[in-house]
Amino acid sequence: METKNKLIVFQGKNIRRIWHNDEWWFSVVDIVGILTESKDAKDYWYRLKIREKESSNIELSTFCRQLKLPAIDGKYYSTDCTNTEGAFRIIQSIPSKKAEPMKLWLAKVGYERVQEIENPELAMDRAKEYYKLKGYSKEWIEKRLRSIAIRKELTDEWSNRGIEEKREFAILTDEINKATFDISIKEHKQIKNLNPKFKNQNLRDHMTDLELIFNMLGEKVTTEITKKDDAKGLNECKNAAKRGGKVARNARIETEREIGKKVVSKDNAKQLTKKENKRLK
Repeated sequence: METKNKLIVFQGKNIRRIWHNDEWWFSVVDIVGILTESKDAKDYWYRLKIREKESSNIELSTFCRQLKLPAIDGKYYSTDCTNTEGAFRIIQSIPSKKAEPMKLWLAKVGYERVQEIENPELAMDRAKEYYKLKGYSKEWIEKRLRSIAIRKELTDEWSNRGIEEKREFAILTDEINKATFDISIKEHKQIKNLNPKFKNQNLRDHMTDLELIFNMLGEKVTTEITKKDDAKGLNECKNAAKRGGKVARNARIETEREIGKKVVSKDNAKQLTKKENKRLK
């Protein structure tokens, strides 16, 4: 929900995509693999380009750009990607019974994103419904959506200041978490009993109300400090992240003193909602 790099699913199969130049770009190999059910989609794509060049003098590669997407090993590699328009052209070159369903699916994916750009509230409405279906309380959902907006503002600021690699975003995020809660994200996930095998689990989706509030405070103050200092590059942004998290830490410690318990706990927001619903019944 918070990152522009996403996995989406077509008929049970994953397709990698990335937000680039204000539109979605999809992994060509993933699309080819689904349409052809080939054991070696890369080889099929290679031969398809040659065949189209020889038969119709069309360079399918002109519909593509090399963008970095995650591979099975978790690392990012330059990969042939295409936008919705290019995907339609490539699909036309592949004889497959799945061609028409995929065209309709791609059109829907693209149209939904266009709608969200024109009216950002639609994206929030979809997110709200997503969390509601997963069993979260209305009050928690409102905080979570606000945290998404604050996070987006921060990551946009980082992007504008030379932070590009996913690794650097992770480093800065971890600095804020360590400064705010005195523990790393990895340690925080362990406290929440999150399975380390699922590396894409979003810690915020498991935070309690208070944890989410202090997380938002740390990220919002970091954004303001970053702007004030005109921080650029990893080191300067890291310094701002530590200071922003420190502000949230001071507020957290004062809160813990007043309420007599730690803010960070093994409690999960969704589990707490279920317990509260049972109590009310």
